[in-house]
Amino acid sequence: MTQDAATLGTVRRAAAKRLAEAEIDTPALDARILVATAVGLAPNALPLSEDRAITGDEAVAIEAMLARRVAGEPVARIVGSREFWGLSFSLNADTLVPRPDSETVVEAALAFVDESGGRSRPLRLVDIGTGSGALLAALASELPRATGLGIDLSPGAATAARDNAARLGLGARLLFVVGSYADCAGMADVVVTNPPYIESEVIAGLAAEVRDHDPRLALDGGADGLDAYRAIIPQLLRVMAAGGRAFLEIGSAQADAVTALAGRHGLVACVHRDLAGHDRVVELRRGAAVSP
Repeated sequence: MTQDAATLGTVRRAAAKRLAEAEIDTPALDARILVATAVGLAPNALPLSEDRAITGDEAVAIEAMLARRVAGEPVARIVGSREFWGLSFSLNADTLVPRPDSETVVEAALAFVDESGGRSRPLRLVDIGTGSGALLAALASELPRATGLGIDLSPGAATAARDNAARLGLGARLLFVVGSYADCAGMADVVVTNPPYIESEVIAGLAAEVRDHDPRLALDGGADGLDAYRAIIPQLLRVMAAGGRAFLEIGSAQADAVTALAGRHGLVACVHRDLAGHDRVVELRRGAAVSP
């Protein structure tokens, strides 16, 4: 930052210009979030404080954050948290950054709950590959009597999810454990999952923000992107209660393959689209099995 960048307003504007020159997609928004976070303000409070002079320590903190952003690190990684479903989730190196597209899972699950008896029931939830706990915590925040289990292969992710649930006041109703998809047993009314579904050979070509900063364990779905579904779907009949539903996030071109796989295991599918109109969630219920 320049020496005459003495107020939050001038620093923010200079930061936005620098990010724009670095071809960051949302320079003004990113600058506002980073500057506000560096000085301990909520981003929406920054406009009311733009005439305030910054300290030397604040200038150093802002510069460090901007350098990381220019280098391609996502804002959520820099500030250590991301909002999802109106809730704030802390992140660590083992957690995927929750993305708005995944809110389609929550919307679809809540629509099922609303249509099948309402939100006041003591529902049982399971989140396979819970990551930061975003899907499970979002559902629990809308279902006041629900209890839930989140399971993840990564101990670091399970710890982050547990801490997030506690901070959001949901820790008494949600349990997080380390384990594989096959370890998830019980009789769940709602199962949700955002598994790794990107084809292995595609990962190298992803945007640097994803490729270099999201954990590969949460991205890599194997040669065809379907490895996690092959592990999860065969378990669903023993995991779901009678009348239960499972909601699987998918890549936008995977609906047909996941639907066919589910059918071979006695499950009937319907597909939900995200706000951009892309196939995003496969909803599964018990049904007659079909031949491969």
